[in-house]
Amino acid sequence: MGRYAPTVIVEIQALVTDCQYGNPRRLAVGLDQNRLAMLLVVLTRHGGIATASDEIYANVVGGIRVTETSSDLAIVASIVSSLRNKVVSQEAFFFGELGLNAVANGHARLNDAAKHGFKKAVIPKGNAPKKAIAGLEIHAVTTLTEMLNILFEI
Repeated sequence: MGRYAPTVIVEIQALVTDCQYGNPRRLAVGLDQNRLAMLLVVLTRHGGIATASDEIYANVVGGIRVTETSSDLAIVASIVSSLRNKVVSQEAFFFGELGLNAVANGHARLNDAAKHGFKKAVIPKGNAPKKAIAGLEIHAVTTLTEMLNILFEI
């Protein structure tokens, strides 16, 4: 059986506010600035949520640098949460690329999330486990719109 790198669970924070003057700022700390820009464009195009006139500050808590694209759903969830002034449950866990393709070690990530006390997971459908994971309600999505609808339920 192959080995996998242990899951590192990170908290993503975002602050979205109306731009009062000039060009809206986009600041990413612990994230790639270009990745953030791309996620915002996809959010507008495929999620119907425009952010062109908003200042957006995204941060990975703890000084960690996230380069893996499996953090896309968490970043988008954080941005939409701030934009809509909707608190996401601390029991919720997100992973997946915005393209919603399956990511590596999905089952291990879910097991690790359950061990850390998360109760809900939003993941790409390709990472849905064949058997339920005790204590973890899994929402496997195929579209960004699905993810956004679930975001407002949890």
